[in-house]
Amino acid sequence: MSFTAEVRDELARCEPSCEYCDLATLAALARVCGTLVAGSGGYRLQVATETGAVARTMIGLTHKILKLKTEFTVRKSVLHRVRNYLIVLPDQPDLEKALVLLGILDRQGNLVAGIPHHAVARDCCRLAYIRGALIAGGFVADPRGDFHLEIAVTGEQFAYALADLICQVGIRARVNRRRSSYAVYVKSAEDVRNLLHIVGARRCVEDIEDVRAMKSVKNDVNRLVNAELANQGRSAGAAQRQLELIEQLKRLGLRDNLPRALADFCDLREAHPDLSLRDLGQAARPPLSKSALYHRVLRLEKLVADSSGKTQ
Repeated sequence: MSFTAEVRDELARCEPSCEYCDLATLAALARVCGTLVAGSGGYRLQVATETGAVARTMIGLTHKILKLKTEFTVRKSVLHRVRNYLIVLPDQPDLEKALVLLGILDRQGNLVAGIPHHAVARDCCRLAYIRGALIAGGFVADPRGDFHLEIAVTGEQFAYALADLICQVGIRARVNRRRSSYAVYVKSAEDVRNLLHIVGARRCVEDIEDVRAMKSVKNDVNRLVNAELANQGRSAGAAQRQLELIEQLKRLGLRDNLPRALADFCDLREAHPDLSLRDLGQAARPPLSKSALYHRVLRLEKLVADSSGKTQ
């Protein structure tokens, strides 16, 4: 099961907070993935989906709230190997009244472009409406990749109304046009997490937190490894330059007449060409600090520079 399917399934099982929350959820489901068909004899509402959670919620709430008859068809796509669910509310005596209640038609029989105020009048109903929209058309990217949440809808006015509704609950949402449809999306990882939490996908939020914790550990390990590799690279470069410095001393005839401390450093470096200056100090007998060895390198560099100047 994809992460989106897990989110939709968990949201479809949320209990309403008040007696009107189910209506808000059903209104969002019908608006996001429903199609209203007008005929000579009246209306019929069709909801087509590949998501079992949508079909289950749509049928359950329609029977519970609207007391309407539904027709249900399941078809399996041979090409994509997925089930297609078709829920139809056929023309019947109370259908037009139900369409007004769902905010699809107004009382004059005109299509409603935005979100009906009566469906989202309470704070809990706003969350229920957003929950229904996520169940119907939501997509949540797998948290192991980039964090992203979006809801595919039709109608510019509805898209901006839904984005505004999400902003009202404290989450930044934006709208992106995609040919004939719109995507209401939330990009920030923190906002995706918070939105899922407040609409009721608590188990999926825990999964996100686990993935984020794992990512943080991996990032910390990668930073430490990169830092260690960089240190090793710098140490190797410094050791090579010190070996080249010793070769210069030999060419200038200075190697055999060095003071004891500097000669000991040269012997130590030639014996351990791969060690960092700190580790080289530990190999000395008695052990020497990194600072002490560094000062010996500086003295050798000065000797080479002074001798080279005299030669020129």
